[in-house]
Amino acid sequence: MNVLLSIKPKFVKEIIDGNKRYEFRKVVFKNRDVTKVYIYSSSPEKQIVASFNIGDIIEDHPSKLWKRFKAQSGIKQKEFFSYFDGREKGFAIEIESLNRFEHPIDPKEHIPGFVPPQSFCYMNAPLKAEAQ
Repeated sequence: MNVLLSIKPKFVKEIIDGNKRYEFRKVVFKNRDVTKVYIYSSSPEKQIVASFNIGDIIEDHPSKLWKRFKAQSGIKQKEFFSYFDGREKGFAIEIESLNRFEHPIDPKEHIPGFVPPQSFCYMNAPLKAEAQ
């Protein structure tokens, strides 16, 4: 199973540049059979720009996640803790085998009735137009 993760363009750039090796989330998918993530670069780009395989998903208190992964976070400490403000737990999704698409995908052309996900949405099949 695959998911489409909505990520702000500045963090997408950090992922593509190799500075961000973990994607941090307040919640993750309940279905743990998810193995692949498509990256939807949110407004103003509004394109699916890459995919990656999920390594580990680590659940822990945000301060412990920061201590463990700050060097590979691709995010400033203030933004990190602002995002997790008031949370007792968070998730770090390990990014493996990043595949940047040569040609970004317009999701409206490939996913019927596409609405950008607030956080993520499940995808039953891989994108047929996935660029290599």
